[in-house]
Amino acid sequence: MRVLLIGANGYLGRFVADRLLADPAVQLTALGRGDDADVRFDLATGSPGALTRFLDAVHPGVVINCAGATRGGARELTRHNTVAVATVCEALRRSGCGARLVQIGCGAEYGPSQPGSSTAEDSVPRPGGPYGVSKLAATELVLGSGLDAVVLRVFSPAGPGTPAGSPLGRLAEAMRRAMQSGDGELKLGGLGIQRDFIDVRDVARAVHAASLSAAQGVINIGSGRAVRLRDAAAVLARVAGFGGALHEIDAPPGPVRAVIGHPRGESDHAAPASLPYPDGCGSWQQADVRTARDRLGWRPRINLEESLADIWMEAACRI
Repeated sequence: MRVLLIGANGYLGRFVADRLLADPAVQLTALGRGDDADVRFDLATGSPGALTRFLDAVHPGVVINCAGATRGGARELTRHNTVAVATVCEALRRSGCGARLVQIGCGAEYGPSQPGSSTAEDSVPRPGGPYGVSKLAATELVLGSGLDAVVLRVFSPAGPGTPAGSPLGRLAEAMRRAMQSGDGELKLGGLGIQRDFIDVRDVARAVHAASLSAAQGVINIGSGRAVRLRDAAAVLARVAGFGGALHEIDAPPGPVRAVIGHPRGESDHAAPASLPYPDGCGSWQQADVRTARDRLGWRPRINLEESLADIWMEAACRI
């Protein structure tokens, strides 16, 4: 099976590439903006015609799109998450390769949900920020393309390689700094937020399964269980061997924010400046993952403690 992987050097793409390379039946070609890609191509600026010519030359059976941006202004997010997918869909329609498309979507497309609920694929999407809007627009382009296509809505990925700017990455870095400086306490804010964390290696397994399946439409990829950041912080402290105290800062009024790290000496009533939680999904998100089980034969295997242990292992190497 010839597979074209777009975005192989990204956070998710690296693990998808590793998973596919472990399958002897897969012949993998990586397309991306980096020098180490097999083929250099920028989806945000490249033309559908140029991509079509490449597809006709390589003739893949499956195209997996892991490329995209999670941060930036509305214009940048639209360019990398929506325009880029429009280019992929148009190129596939023009090409004679007849490839199946596996598009990586995200749980942010749904937006805020009712605490205690599980979000299923038929839920009405109401994204709470430009990132979710740009990804939802990409999903709609894929679903309306007429292609043999599936969109995997990945909830909150975790595990090795977690970006330092993500909530779990900032949490690990704050704990590393506290241990390095010998602080006996760590002040954290925004820990009441609950998210459905899914290990990035389980995501890669889901992408592999989707590539081999005939499933179409939208499929949620998550653990099926919401976890408070407060509880994740306690688990991280245990695996890191942090014996100090964790003190939670009261959240200030206004939009929900995930604040990790509170400099000593600041008022306990003023949280440090931070970016909003990047997904725009409010205080709660939990995936209904029955469709992934039924249509892909996929279940999550790696628990959050293992994911956090791997995040800490990478953070500890910076001590």
